Amino acid sequence: MEIKKSAFVVSAPTVSKCPNDDKIEYAFIGRSNVGKSSLINMLCNHKGLAKTSATPGKTLLINHFIINDEWYLVDLPGYGYAKRSKTVQQKLEQMISGYILQRKQLVNVFVLIDVRHDPQKIDREFIDWLGESGVPFAIIFTKADKLGPGKAKMNAQQWMNALKDRWETLPPYFITSSEKKLGRDAVLDYIDTINHTL
Repeated sequence: MEIKKSAFVVSAPTVSKCPNDDKIEYAFIGRSNVGKSSLINMLCNHKGLAKTSATPGKTLLINHFIINDEWYLVDLPGYGYAKRSKTVQQKLEQMISGYILQRKQLVNVFVLIDVRHDPQKIDREFIDWLGESGVPFAIIFTKADKLGPGKAKMNAQQWMNALKDRWETLPPYFITSSEKKLGRDAVLDYIDTINHTL
């Protein structure tokens, strides 16, 4: 799939304020500082589309981007940012779970994980919650260029193997680097495949 057009549409504080049409949606989420904005910009070939920030935890709304006038890419707030207050954190969690569980147009969630780090409890809990809730998702490992191909592959494999303690069927996963545009075609082809089945 080639992304020819991408544009920001709306930042919504709740699921009820999201676009009122029937175009399908793919949501991107991960811990703060996982490189989500950079990945979105790399996939769309559009440098300033999602705002990248030196301060993690900046996304506080549900951001919709229209792609090729056909589907939405949705940038969700990061989870697990320690410097947020309890109240803000709870509000965000409600907003995220409300969107993921209620949004009928949502067809897949991409969970972003920094490939450099050992499995974090918060990522694992989120992934298990998606599975228990019956939400289709795939994992995107980010920042592979910081490790080198062999080590990135090994870390991703270890992550996936660790899921086998609870998961019979493992979700699809991709290894990416926004810097090197690694994994771009694989992720877009996966989206394209889903689009064709709907």
